[in-house]
Amino acid sequence: MMADGDTGNGAADAMRASGQKMAEGSATLGLKIIEQAERNSHQAFEAMREAAKATDLSEVMRIQGEFLREQGQRSMDQAREIGELIMRFGRDAVSPLRPGGETKPD
Repeated sequence: MMADGDTGNGAADAMRASGQKMAEGSATLGLKIIEQAERNSHQAFEAMREAAKATDLSEVMRIQGEFLREQGQRSMDQAREIGELIMRFGRDAVSPLRPGGETKPD
């Protein structure tokens, strides 16, 4: 039988582990957002370079249209990726608080 002090220590350890997982997830999420912003900026500058080389207005409009379509798809993909990371980090953060401290299989 476990003493009350052991239960308290176990709960404190679980809370620390949960907090650690939250901190790790937050750092990973921040880096992912920076990576996505960098990729988006690179794509925008690439489109501006192409537009600067265009020989007429219709070519500029085509380049702009392609960029906007691609950026729309990229934004949806990035939002999905961030959402999946947040869900995974949430599961990881509560796993130490579950009996046995293990995550449930996906």
